[in-house]
Amino acid sequence: MNSSESKTLSFWEDDGRFSGIFSWIFTTDHKRIGLLYLYSVLSLFAVGVVIGLLMRLELIAPGSTIVGAQTYNAFFTVHGVIMIFLFVIPSIPASLGNLFLPMQLGAEDVAFPRINLLSWWLYIIGLILILISLFTGQGAPDTGWTFYVPFSEYTTTNVNVAVIGVFILGFSSILTGLNFITTIHRMRAPGMKWTKIPLFGWALYATGWIQVLATPILGITVLLIFIERTLGVGLFDPAKGGDPVLYQHLFWIYSHPAVYIMVVPAMGVVTEIIPVFARKHIFGYKAIALSSLAIAFAGSLVWAHHMFTSGMSDTAVMIFSFLTFIVAIPSAVKVFNWVATLYKGSIVLEPPLLYALAFIFLFSIGGLTGLVVGAAGTDIHVHDTYFVVGHFHYTIFGGTVFGMFGGLHYWFPKIYGKMYNKRVATTAWGILFIGFNVLYFPMLVLGIMGMPRRYFDYLPEYQLGHVVSTVGSWIVAVGLILMFYNLYRGIKHGEPAGKNPWNAATLEWTTPTPPPKLNFIEEPELTRGPYDYKGIEDDAQYQ
Repeated sequence: MNSSESKTLSFWEDDGRFSGIFSWIFTTDHKRIGLLYLYSVLSLFAVGVVIGLLMRLELIAPGSTIVGAQTYNAFFTVHGVIMIFLFVIPSIPASLGNLFLPMQLGAEDVAFPRINLLSWWLYIIGLILILISLFTGQGAPDTGWTFYVPFSEYTTTNVNVAVIGVFILGFSSILTGLNFITTIHRMRAPGMKWTKIPLFGWALYATGWIQVLATPILGITVLLIFIERTLGVGLFDPAKGGDPVLYQHLFWIYSHPAVYIMVVPAMGVVTEIIPVFARKHIFGYKAIALSSLAIAFAGSLVWAHHMFTSGMSDTAVMIFSFLTFIVAIPSAVKVFNWVATLYKGSIVLEPPLLYALAFIFLFSIGGLTGLVVGAAGTDIHVHDTYFVVGHFHYTIFGGTVFGMFGGLHYWFPKIYGKMYNKRVATTAWGILFIGFNVLYFPMLVLGIMGMPRRYFDYLPEYQLGHVVSTVGSWIVAVGLILMFYNLYRGIKHGEPAGKNPWNAATLEWTTPTPPPKLNFIEEPELTRGPYDYKGIEDDAQYQ
């Protein structure tokens, strides 16, 4: 194959040095690595959803229904570990970020292609260790995904292997963040100044700094659990002279910024979608870019609002409560700018925009309920209740996951060169949106009523809310099945999509569909900004 032929082959056809499955698991092409991540995280998402459905079925009535208390504890631990560490944190950055950040920057690949592949291998190794922890030792971990001490010190379940798996997953996240930061600094196309970087790139840039700076703290913390369990060193266990509150501080110093590893990339996806389907330049480009950095910075200062009931001083409570309200400001800036972009736009209600609008609505509820748990006076009443479960899922499922689904529907034609059935996609979106609110809104009400979270059993007065919530889980499952079936059918039987079916203005839409291995046949030229849509239908490079 000569070089000119290689340039025109799509990344699906150009296998490089290897063939078959080895051309994928040893690839250094960022697009193939992005798809490896995409298929991996979606597979784990399916497992997490099934466990969640089983948990909801158990809670449809008081008492034991389908499993016992110990199995239920293992369910919510495994559900949390899978959804947080294996799905949500790597979901958008490692999949859609890997696929499209270099193309949006006009680059041929990420800065460190081999390290990019290593990050996926580490992800798989961490996954394997967590799976081993479920089926070896004295059973699956039952500590909750937070591994709180002192219980995680004394439980006989297989916590050791699980925390080592999480430790390795942390390295995968760090390498991804480091790669993205370097790529954005060093690999931009000629003429792409900082003010011309697509806002999805700004979101991944802010996320990358959180991954690099905060993730090592998680790695150290879970490693200390392993050391204490195996060597008996008194770090967190009060019976050995340790401090369990110290563990909470260390855990949340990472895990609250981790919320923004999950959410900020979804905000970047929404920021890409809205101007395309409003046919308007994004309102407040610099404000949105700076707000991503502000969220990354301020979000790293509010970890102790998870600990208002742990006995900290009134001064510390007031400071962390104040900072929690401060971090809401840059998020509100984004919502304001999205709505301002939609105002008087030529709006086309395509499936990606529907997911972006759902994100705004659901994430706003998540944010407002976050202020309830961020204010010490109200947090005392709803701490460790189902209100927190509802708030968290409105933020992460309603935010990150709906944002990811929007990104999948937006970039699907560029990845596969085919188009899904838009009518079916819209129907699936409607089912998902309704089912989501039926599933999680009752949890907010249950929490205000006093229903504690993580409980296997409950009093009869809480049953109605649990029944409604369980029915909502079934509706969500139907919506997910329909959505993924429609995307799968689009891959197999969809109509050819063309180079730029949405008439978008960022650089990935100037490449052939699907893109060649090195992304661009010729070095891209920046003839317009990332959100300049005037005359784009007549621009040859976008056709």
